[in-house]
Amino acid sequence: MNAQFKKGVLELIVLLSVTKRDMYGYELVSEVSKAIDVNEGTIYPLLKRLTNEHYFETYLRESTEGPPRKYYHLTAAGILYKDGLKKEWKEFCSQVNEFIEESD
Repeated sequence: MNAQFKKGVLELIVLLSVTKRDMYGYELVSEVSKAIDVNEGTIYPLLKRLTNEHYFETYLRESTEGPPRKYYHLTAAGILYKDGLKKEWKEFCSQVNEFIEESD
């Protein structure tokens, strides 16, 4: 997949993934990888930025497989931001698809 396409939609995919349920970082990497190929080095800086912008809250939960895990939870501001991005993405895709159809 084109790297610029991936960069443009990654934030939305992360936000949509956490909408379903709270997730910890590695779990998010696995979930996002179902849609686009990403690695931890891409996801963790994005999670930090979205947390700093108050779109996520974090909390620790004990794990049976090691140390406690940091979970990400979408805030009310995060839900509004996600909904706005989703609307923009749909409009963008529609406009691009229309342009592609007209150019054939």
